[in-house]
This record gives sequence, C-alpha cells and structure tokens, in this order.
Amino acid sequence: MIQRIQTIYLLIVILISGILPFWVNLWSNAEGTEIYAQNEILVSVVFYISAILALVAMLLFKNRKNQFVLNRLNLILNLFLLGFFVYRSLNLSGETAVSEKGIGMLIPVVSIVFLVLANRAIKKDEDLVKSVDRLR
Repeated sequence: MIQRIQTIYLLIVILISGILPFWVNLWSNAEGTEIYAQNEILVSVVFYISAILALVAMLLFKNRKNQFVLNRLNLILNLFLLGFFVYRSLNLSGETAVSEKGIGMLIPVVSIVFLVLANRAIKKDEDLVKSVDRLR
C-alpha cells in the first residue's frame, strides 16, 4: 500500500485538506480579522469531507476502480470549493485597506493537482494489471 506513489499523493491531499486550512488564513474581512476554515463551518466541513474521501480512497488500495471513482468525487468536491473561493474573492473588495485575500484560497488547487496525479498513477496500475492479464 505505502510503496505505491498514489498513496503518497493521497497522503499529501489528506494533510493539505485536513490540517493546512486551519493554519493558513483564507481571507481577511473589512475589520482586519483573519478568517480561517474553523470560522466558516461550511468550508471546514467541506475540507474535512475532502480529507476523509482521500483517506478512504487510500485505504481502498485493493480495489483500484473504487479508488479512482472516489478520487474523481473528491476532485469534483475540490472544484466546487475552488469555485466558492473564486466567488468569495470576487465579492471581496480589492483595496488593501478594506480586505485581503489569503493564501489559503489556493489549497483546493494544490489538492486538485495531487488528486489528478493520484488518478494518473491508479490508471497506470490498472493498465499494467490488464496487460499482465492479457499475457496469461
């Protein structure tokens, strides 16, 4: 399980989605207070669901098709979260005296990249198994 590269990618997604949003601010409001994931209940729930989906996908290493489907579902969830952050950043004013966008809004982008890499590795494993079955 751990020797496969997609497990490492999924472990990175678990750490990024489960821990990082609670250390890095997502945005600052007009009063200057920094908004973290724990301040927004819906955002924190989506980050936790993403981490749980990555953990379940990592534990399904024997069933690559289900692992691939769960990663796709996690990818769609992160795209929705990214869309919410884009919507939120467009609604925040661009003045530095009023509000500021945080680096935490890029967390779904990094998760999407590692989920795509994990899906490529899963697909490569599946193709390898199919080619070996053809030779028998």
